[in-house]
Amino acid sequence: MYPTVSDVLALPVIQQGRATVVAGAAGLERRVRWVHIAEIADIAPLLRGGELVLTTGIALPDDPVALSRYVAELSRAGVVGVVVELVRHWSRELPAALVSAADEHALPLVTLSRETRFVAVTEAVVGLIVEAQVAELRAAERVHETFTALTVAGAEPAEVLREVARASGLPVVLETLGHDVLAYDAAGADPGELVADWAARSRAVTGTARTSYHADAGWLVTVVGARGNDWGRLVLICPAEPVHRQVVIAERAASALAVHRLVARDREGLERHAHRTLLTELLASATTPADLTARSSALGVPLQRRQLLGVTVRPSAVAPSRPSQTMATQEVLRDLAEATALAARRARVAALVGVVDDISVRALLSLTPQADADTVVRRLAKEVHQAAAASPRALPVVIAAGTTVADVGEARRSLTEAAHVAKAALRAPDGRAYHRLDDVRLRGLLHLLADDDRVSAFAARELGSLLARDAAHASRLLEALRHFCEHGGNKSAAASAAHMSRTAYYQQLSRIEQVLSVSLDDPESVLSLHVALLVTEIG
Repeated sequence: MYPTVSDVLALPVIQQGRATVVAGAAGLERRVRWVHIAEIADIAPLLRGGELVLTTGIALPDDPVALSRYVAELSRAGVVGVVVELVRHWSRELPAALVSAADEHALPLVTLSRETRFVAVTEAVVGLIVEAQVAELRAAERVHETFTALTVAGAEPAEVLREVARASGLPVVLETLGHDVLAYDAAGADPGELVADWAARSRAVTGTARTSYHADAGWLVTVVGARGNDWGRLVLICPAEPVHRQVVIAERAASALAVHRLVARDREGLERHAHRTLLTELLASATTPADLTARSSALGVPLQRRQLLGVTVRPSAVAPSRPSQTMATQEVLRDLAEATALAARRARVAALVGVVDDISVRALLSLTPQADADTVVRRLAKEVHQAAAASPRALPVVIAAGTTVADVGEARRSLTEAAHVAKAALRAPDGRAYHRLDDVRLRGLLHLLADDDRVSAFAARELGSLLARDAAHASRLLEALRHFCEHGGNKSAAASAAHMSRTAYYQQLSRIEQVLSVSLDDPESVLSLHVALLVTEIG
């Protein structure tokens, strides 16, 4: 907000006096809060700090000890510089003691070799200060307008932090009160370095004020939340003392984040949002984003040198088919995500947990290299079933786990596999606490191959004519074939399951053989047809 000593020395009115810096050049970047004309030696007790002192030196002593004491007292009072006119007391140069003391205290000492109207200097510097203050106030007003617009628009935390980084030019991190990183914007810096060992660094920075600057850490910290219900801290990495505008940016951003949290309280927690973002990025591409491991570690879920295991949790109820049910389904999944996250904490498992689609909750478990994956999943499954049953919309769930992998680049495969296994398990529930690929056997394999066009082409070749016959004659031959396959070729059991007499059912089987030009007494033909039927169920 205030000009520096260098800015003041660049003013024409100072330059006309032939200003020369004779000592204390190290302090030229200090900020000038005010200009004070003082001709007495004991002026220090009357000052508040930040003043640039103008003097002719006429009342200053010549004694070296007194001059050294004069400079020391000004320095302790917070004076940022002294300008001495070399006309009335000292005409050529300042006493060596005065110069030496100024250097010792890094207090800029400036001489004017021409007579200068101090009142003109005062007017010019005050004008510079007022101009800077007005500019700062205008900048603060723009900051208020920007963050008010973001608040009204319901901006997500990532948008708010992006604006903080842009407006301040500083990296910014949003953390929980437990020192887990929820979101950040590196402002062009190295993200890995920004969040490295974050929790330990953050615990070392404490304060009682809602907004405070910690010079040792170089952090500008402001508390996020309503008073009495604080839930996080916003940290700007600020190596130098922050200017007023940066403080305003931090505080307005914290307000925008607090309002967003209040509005979104019944939708999705910030932690779930952060986890969902990482899971979505993992699933979106076979290439792992460069900073994903650093961001996940900052959330308390390390991904390097760990065993990684994808898990899918699905409500046993069928997903909605009508758009009007989508909102209710999302609410169910949000409750299930919170229940799953709670279960992970109870099972003492580090995990990313989030809702990334309209049908399930996804989780990526991070296990130590020594952990027994089956034991951990079994313990987690037990906790998930209990937590899901105790959630506001208690629902039975199906839990599926993918293959354990050792590299973050393969986590996508484990997550995808778990989703396919869960879908297969829903088709044939058997009461297991959780399912692996081995448990769903052929059905699970077909789920993994569901996106392969060759599989769907195979099913079309095997059953196409039968589907066409049913469509043309409103018959139910496909259903009759399904009963036959599901009962292992036992015609009597299949007829009973189809609620038909044996004679009528046998006639349908004969018609199926005619339409498909196959023999249902041939095991290979029955196997091919059964596989094709499973493919149609998956699709």
